Amino acid sequence: MDRPAPETPAAQATAPRVRPATPVPVFIGSEIYRSTSYGGRHPLRVPRVSTVMDLCRAMGWLPAEQYRTSPRARPAALELWHHPEYIAALQEAEAIGKASPEIQARFGLGTLSNPVFPEMFRRPATGAGGAMLAAELLAGGGIVHLPGGGTHHGMPDRANGFCYLNDVVLGMIALRHMGVRRLAYVDIDAHHADGVEAGFAGDPEALLISVHEAGRWPFSGTLEEDGGGNCFNLPVPRGFNDSEMRAVLQDLILPRVTDFRPDAVILQCGADALEEDPLARLGLSNNAHIEVLRALRPLAPRLLVLGGGGYNPWSVGRLWSRVWADLTGAAIPERLPPAAEAVLRGLDWRGGGRSMPPETMVTTLRDLPREGMVRPEIRAALGALVRRDTIAVRNPREPTGRG
Repeated sequence: MDRPAPETPAAQATAPRVRPATPVPVFIGSEIYRSTSYGGRHPLRVPRVSTVMDLCRAMGWLPAEQYRTSPRARPAALELWHHPEYIAALQEAEAIGKASPEIQARFGLGTLSNPVFPEMFRRPATGAGGAMLAAELLAGGGIVHLPGGGTHHGMPDRANGFCYLNDVVLGMIALRHMGVRRLAYVDIDAHHADGVEAGFAGDPEALLISVHEAGRWPFSGTLEEDGGGNCFNLPVPRGFNDSEMRAVLQDLILPRVTDFRPDAVILQCGADALEEDPLARLGLSNNAHIEVLRALRPLAPRLLVLGGGGYNPWSVGRLWSRVWADLTGAAIPERLPPAAEAVLRGLDWRGGGRSMPPETMVTTLRDLPREGMVRPEIRAALGALVRRDTIAVRNPREPTGRG
């Protein structure tokens, strides 16, 4: 288990500071993800970040000079966005091992989605600390991969959708404290980034794009919801395929990010959009996520790649490891070496009652492409967003929110 670490300077910054660019991509991880779980029946019982760490080390992709252990953010740092009363309740529930009916009703703690477990404060505080460390490392430029981040549903005053804290919002605020102003956030998780939208809707120096499954929890992020003008929400139908993601990339994501000219790009790379995920019904291969990553990289003076959703341990581990390989330029063999293959063969659902995946999911990292037709409803939705943006340019309006 991680020992408490000093609060990151980014969390306490009061004025922009300039640091040299991170010379090589940095991976931020922690052993806390290996030893903790939301409980035996929760979708997050499965190993995820620890699998990525083990797989990357087995491939020789994670030298000591590119690895940082995530610090644990302290309450004062978390209060950059979260309410003090909520942080205190989260700490108390961890300490006593339960949440009263009043705490459950007020803060969303002790529910089926956000249960009480022994590290329910320390684990998310580690993700938040990682995001703040990433902001510090990126002050002068560079690339950071934080697979333990991406908890995009957390709200200021309550837990929400498996997310006790919102490391995305905290990391973006920390970037602002480091003098990095224009932030482009792109989210390709299967679920709408409702917490990030709550934090930055209407902020003229933040661009938010969320591509998520239509009719899926949290049932927000409709095509019409623009968050005051800076939010582009695209709900997509079941079976969303690689060809359709490519159309979204070319017609929505790249034009908006290019025009925005960001100082930093934050990509939430949720693995629950992959075909094998048990909690969504999208049909992407991990090639689609890599294609988005590669297209955004030239537009990002600073790039932070987060994890997010993902509840199939094999598809999550393979995707986020492949992301790190792509960021570092590591070559991916057609067949994994025995040590890496052993990592994937050693995974299980931890009581999920499911069998082993197809052989290709333990011998390779690249999925087979999942191409298909681009359905008319996706073309129509993309056209509606383009028309909305054109109207907004002709009739600019004042922002309605803050970051």
